[in-house]
Amino acid sequence: LAALAGWVAGLAAAVLPQWRQSSYAGDAIITAVGLHEGLWMSCAAQSTGQVQCRLHDSLLSLEVHIQTSRALMVISLLLGFFGIIMSVMGMKCTKVGEEDPVTKSRVAVAGGVLFILSGLCTLAAVSLYATQVTYEFFRESTIPINARYEFGSALFVGWGAASLSMLGGSLLCCSCPAKERRGQQYHQQSQPSAAREYV
Repeated sequence: LAALAGWVAGLAAAVLPQWRQSSYAGDAIITAVGLHEGLWMSCAAQSTGQVQCRLHDSLLSLEVHIQTSRALMVISLLLGFFGIIMSVMGMKCTKVGEEDPVTKSRVAVAGGVLFILSGLCTLAAVSLYATQVTYEFFRESTIPINARYEFGSALFVGWGAASLSMLGGSLLCCSCPAKERRGQQYHQQSQPSAAREYV
């Protein structure tokens, strides 16, 4: 459930346009128009409640950190999707492959590994974008502070998604029983049946 929630949150973070937003720091605060930018579009929210969004026109004209974050988020979502499929197949409550519990647990572990990789990709994408926003905010320039950008809400959603994905993936990786435990369980289960045969 944690990994699934992390994947859904990662999907929401990738779609949301609030990766960076207008800064309200400084002396002259302008609240008439708030600007938001994301991986796929940029929006302008007016004080009247109207929001106008525009998709990024060209892929190649985008900055490098936006293109990299886009690619990492797409890879993260694909890894999480395959992780969901494999972890569902490896769950004990499903009927798929229940005749071989060892292989079933290994499939669950593989799903956990995919979720961990998905979380790492999300973490890298969000952290890269946040680093660029921080650099541009504190860079010495003629742009006033209230015209610069700060962290948007989608960045925090992305950090939470990465944490949930890695937590869920780690728990799935712990579902693989040790070889000694499997041997003890089979040995204990085989003793009563042998005793019944002798009786």
